[in-house]
Amino acid sequence: MGKEAHVRAVLADGADEGRLQYEPPKLIFRGAARRVFDAAALAGVRAEGGDLVLADGSRFGLGAKAAESWAQAILHPKSRLDKLGVKPGQRVAILGVDDAGIAGEVAGRGAVLAHDLSGLDILFYGADDAAALARIGQLAPALAPSGAMWVVSRKGKAATIKDVEVMAAAKAHGLVDNKVCAFSDTLTALRFTRRRS
Repeated sequence: MGKEAHVRAVLADGADEGRLQYEPPKLIFRGAARRVFDAAALAGVRAEGGDLVLADGSRFGLGAKAAESWAQAILHPKSRLDKLGVKPGQRVAILGVDDAGIAGEVAGRGAVLAHDLSGLDILFYGADDAAALARIGQLAPALAPSGAMWVVSRKGKAATIKDVEVMAAAKAHGLVDNKVCAFSDTLTALRFTRRRS
């Protein structure tokens, strides 16, 4: 998830007001016209006087604390594994996820790629149909007491299941959703943990 705020802006062609969103790696402003800033436009972004200031001089009024937070997020974006909570030493399993790079990223982070499904700190589970969702109940016991299951599915027009279907399937087995994350350009992920008593 990115950042979003209603802002007053000062752009090259004048003042405007609208929604500012940061969806890495893009900053999107929806005012009188939609504008997208990325790459060179975000190089050297800074917080100044409560504004987020871009390389071309565009300014977005966020307030001092928020402007600094946005600038840091843009200058130092979190990696995919940071967003997904993968840490060195964790036991991680990947089942049915159509992403060629995730296993290498997990191993490169120093997490243990587990082949036996028990005591998992994180389980990435690919699910794009009702049959895959039905298997969540069989997989939930594989999680360590504080473990998490990320249910990964196609997003956008390619999606074959809805988030509400994923949530209902997980909740039926005592899991609660607590985070959503863009897994890749084509995949989204919902995070589930055990319901606390």
